Amino acid sequence: MSGDITSNELKRIMPLLARHEGVWEGTYRYYNRDGNLIDEHASRLICRFPEKGHPYHQTNHYKWPEGRREVRDFPATVKDGRLFWDNEFINGWACDVDLDDFHRTTMLNWTRTGEPDLYLYEMIQLSDDGKSRARVWQWFKADRLFQRTLVDEHFVTKDWQSYEGKEF
Repeated sequence: MSGDITSNELKRIMPLLARHEGVWEGTYRYYNRDGNLIDEHASRLICRFPEKGHPYHQTNHYKWPEGRREVRDFPATVKDGRLFWDNEFINGWACDVDLDDFHRTTMLNWTRTGEPDLYLYEMIQLSDDGKSRARVWQWFKADRLFQRTLVDEHFVTKDWQSYEGKEF
């Protein structure tokens, strides 16, 4: 998993990420490179720092207006002060941005599993009151921008345990 890093140690290493713990709901909007909306759906993200297993574990629930649903699970390991994912969906990392004097920014970089020429950078800004966050994804394929994702979310509760196994 993550060597001997516990969730409490991870919170100490990445204090901004620790502020994301809990349940977030919002909207994902995907745009092509010309700025045209190509997808929009609701989301519920459960961001956990469990006492056992992986020190960070995120589960994303998606729901489209026509009724389609999807759930994606992202347990993470820790190495060199960063979170790492290597699963059926993505391979990449996340870290707090130490250069942000306001301590609002988390940065991610990942590739799609099986698509090494597709990569993206994600930037997450958390509001000072911890009640909202905004995320921007810049998608590249063969080193060319081909789409962007904008995610607007609001904080629901820190009690992620009460949302375990519940349908969105």
